[in-house]
Amino acid sequence: MLLSPGMDAALAGVLGLLVGSFLNVVIYRLPKMLERQWAADCAELVGKSPEPAEPFNLMHPRSRCRQCGHLIRWYENIPVLSYLALRGKCSECGTRIGARYPLVEIATAGLFTFCGWKWGVSWTGLAWCGFAAALVALAMIDWDTTLLPDDITLPLVWAGLIASALRWTGVPLQQAVWGAAAGYVSLWLVYQGFKLLTGKEGMGYGDFKLFAALGAWFGWQALVPIILMASVIGAIIGIAMKFSDNLREGGAIPFGPFLAGAGLTALLFGPSSILEVIGL
Repeated sequence: MLLSPGMDAALAGVLGLLVGSFLNVVIYRLPKMLERQWAADCAELVGKSPEPAEPFNLMHPRSRCRQCGHLIRWYENIPVLSYLALRGKCSECGTRIGARYPLVEIATAGLFTFCGWKWGVSWTGLAWCGFAAALVALAMIDWDTTLLPDDITLPLVWAGLIASALRWTGVPLQQAVWGAAAGYVSLWLVYQGFKLLTGKEGMGYGDFKLFAALGAWFGWQALVPIILMASVIGAIIGIAMKFSDNLREGGAIPFGPFLAGAGLTALLFGPSSILEVIGL
């Protein structure tokens, strides 16, 4: 720790607000960037030139109101405070701004605050902050689009292995490697078994990679409590959504948000506590 635990936590919390604001950009834009890339790849395969389009990435164009196109000024983009000052509306056309934007910022700030309090301003604390930010982004993207982008899941796997090798996570490298391997293979086998029995795909490859990442960060011993919690909570929410007629078209419920939620629970309370939470 560079300062007192309270100051470290406060600094991490401020950083979390800023990162949370950026995550809102990632959550919205990354799937659209992937769709554009897929469209360009498909056009190239059939011998067509991709249609010209303005640059669209995480930095360009500037953030704007989706309704009227109003460019967001810097003082309208201060995490949480701008949302409160604008009363959750566009300053130009008055269109409502989703409450999810400040909630993502607050959630990220809370997770960063925890990491700063527990590990201080250190490489270990920074590593776990990055882990938390990745899970927040993956959970929201998967919930919106049923996609778990390789751009996040694969770096998260490697980051877990590297952090283990550098002794930042407290997980021996051998356990991290076996955790990554077991995480991927276990869900792959479930996928293949379900497909063999039903002829349908019960989950996507992104779920395998996310579970592998959790294994890399927590070790193979944590895989059972994490998958149990994700399955139990996912089943409860799925049944509730079915009875309330809130299921999306086709009745698909992404599994990634529940895996990410279980991973964040393991971060906050430890993998073994998950068994106590679900009553096992």
